[in-house]
Amino acid sequence: MTDYRIKGATGDWEVVIGLEVHAQVTSNAKLFSGAATAFGAEPNSQVSLIDAAMPGMLPVPNRECIRQAVRTGMAIDAQINKWSRFDRKNYFYADLPQGYQISQLYHPLVGEGSVEIEDGDTVKTIGVERIHVEQDAGKLMHDQHPTRSYVDLNRSGVALMEIVSRPDMRSPAEAGAYLRKLRAILRYVGSCDGNMEEGSMRADVNVSVRRPGEEFGTRTETKNVNSVRFVMAAIEHEANRQVDVLESGGKIVQETRLFNPDTGTTRSMRSKEDAHDYRYFPDPDLLPLELDDAFLEECRASLPELPDVKRKRYESLGITAYNAEVLTAEVETARWFDTLLDAGAAPVAASNWVTGELFGALNRIGKGIEESPVTPGQAAELLALVADGTLSGSLAKQVFEVMLETGDAPGKIVEERGLKQTSDTGAIEAVIADVLAKNPNQLEQYRGGKQALFGFFVGQTMKAMGGKANPQVVNDLLKKALG
Repeated sequence: MTDYRIKGATGDWEVVIGLEVHAQVTSNAKLFSGAATAFGAEPNSQVSLIDAAMPGMLPVPNRECIRQAVRTGMAIDAQINKWSRFDRKNYFYADLPQGYQISQLYHPLVGEGSVEIEDGDTVKTIGVERIHVEQDAGKLMHDQHPTRSYVDLNRSGVALMEIVSRPDMRSPAEAGAYLRKLRAILRYVGSCDGNMEEGSMRADVNVSVRRPGEEFGTRTETKNVNSVRFVMAAIEHEANRQVDVLESGGKIVQETRLFNPDTGTTRSMRSKEDAHDYRYFPDPDLLPLELDDAFLEECRASLPELPDVKRKRYESLGITAYNAEVLTAEVETARWFDTLLDAGAAPVAASNWVTGELFGALNRIGKGIEESPVTPGQAAELLALVADGTLSGSLAKQVFEVMLETGDAPGKIVEERGLKQTSDTGAIEAVIADVLAKNPNQLEQYRGGKQALFGFFVGQTMKAMGGKANPQVVNDLLKKALG
């Protein structure tokens, strides 16, 4: 990985980074109640008596939430703990009606695992310390009234996976790569949609600085950063701020900070609490979780082909490393491309076409691949028409544009619009003779040694035939005609 150092007035500083990623579990119901979890619902319209902490209401774990967390752990080769337990994290805040959050401090569901990130040919392993399952808090809304805050409990009780990394990252770029890779894994597994804009995935960013080779410094935690770009910006600012403090003779205070995306800066929020400040103790309303082998095997069998494995499979088919990386970066793209291959498309030609023609067109019309007007089956048919010589490259582009507009199959477009490529040597020879007769000066220059004019004659011939002539046949016949 690229060596990243902050150049201070008194020498170089190394940045030490760890991320605590909160990922909302994909589930139709909350962690301990049957209330819905849909995004964007009317405030307080998805709140059960359990979520509102009404007296006498007892939590019951949602099996699907546990299953999704276990599958996530398996996807990063983590230890799955057959025995785990829920704890109460006690604190008072207006969006926490229980007065405590149900979490897992001492005995998490998932233990140590790892995520690999890449920079060119260099691979670095980022350790994951644990994944524990916990319930989310509600949300305070401050913009509804000039002097009041309102509480929305729709998120109260929603299941979260807290994925805690080791402090193994040493630059904003590494943190960004880790977050992108983790997001891709979650989306492939289907355990979280990874939508950071909607708050279903967010990161607490732990940053400290030290002289290279020294012990870890005092860290700060910047809370609830909701994009990869903002995480990288928060690290950049916070690391430089800490270096400035230390070089001016000050000390870093262990504290919780907030990131302002408008200014790209962090500010102090409160002093950092330790575990004893929350008075953790085992939740008396919940029995320990005990997982059997059948449940674990069911979870493992349900895992899809993950990004790294899929990328290597694509490369084994002859696809370039760059194209394989692009095609596996988003799960929707990989699924679309796999369907294209299943429809019979040649891997190399298909990868070049998807990353070039298709991506370019979708970007132009502002659609994602899952919204593509052209289906994988239609794309496979178009590529087959190019492979068998029915369409030239330029004709294929014309057909593709019509497909985008109409959604029609390529074969139908070719027949209706007469766009089939011709290899009729007689017809092509007649056009070539006419082109040479109309361009005597260029012909004389070519035969006088200006070989670059060969392309001119090819272009004139293709233009005269409306782009329908087979380019290879045109080249061969032109060479013969020009001597």
